[in-house]
Amino acid sequence: MLHVADLVVVRDGRRVLDGVALVVQPGERVAVHGPSGCGKTTLLHAIAGLVHVDAGSISLDHQDVTHTRAHRRGVGLVFQDDQLFAHLDVADNVSYALRVRGVAKRERSIIAQEWLERVGLSGFQHRRTASLSGGEAKRVALARTLVGGPNIVLLDEPLNGLDDELHDQLLGDVRSLFEQLGTTVVHVTHDRAEGAALCHRSIEFATLSA
Repeated sequence: MLHVADLVVVRDGRRVLDGVALVVQPGERVAVHGPSGCGKTTLLHAIAGLVHVDAGSISLDHQDVTHTRAHRRGVGLVFQDDQLFAHLDVADNVSYALRVRGVAKRERSIIAQEWLERVGLSGFQHRRTASLSGGEAKRVALARTLVGGPNIVLLDEPLNGLDDELHDQLLGDVRSLFEQLGTTVVHVTHDRAEGAALCHRSIEFATLSA
């Protein structure tokens, strides 16, 4: 369960988040809509521990993580621009979190192959990231996020930039995977149809502020 209460984030003297509140139940997928610049991405970054919080609190599974370091929160974030490591092949990108945890190389390889199969990229483990199509790169980014077993997954418009056919195919695959895993999700998107297709409910960002 995610519980955000009275969250305030100030940047350059401006309140980017001003009293934001959000509750997401375990296994629930919630879409957050709003115009560019309203603070949606900042909210995700605050939940993930990537920005300083000036006031309020963030709790995960009833544990206050407001000032907990990002890598200790159990939060997965899929960025809009994928942010794959160009110097690593696909398998090493997917298994990066396991490497940081000290998981043995052979075990990392096996787990990476399993997750690549789950996202429809069986046989891609030795490919370089530069050779991937846009849709393939997004699948790798998703697998890299899920491999660590996060308690909640944050999606920052990860399906942007795809043509309609590829977008709809990937959207369906992602929804099916989340349903199988019972993943708790906060999904930021401008596309209301996308939010409705992927998530149990949708909310406007403006309604999250006090």
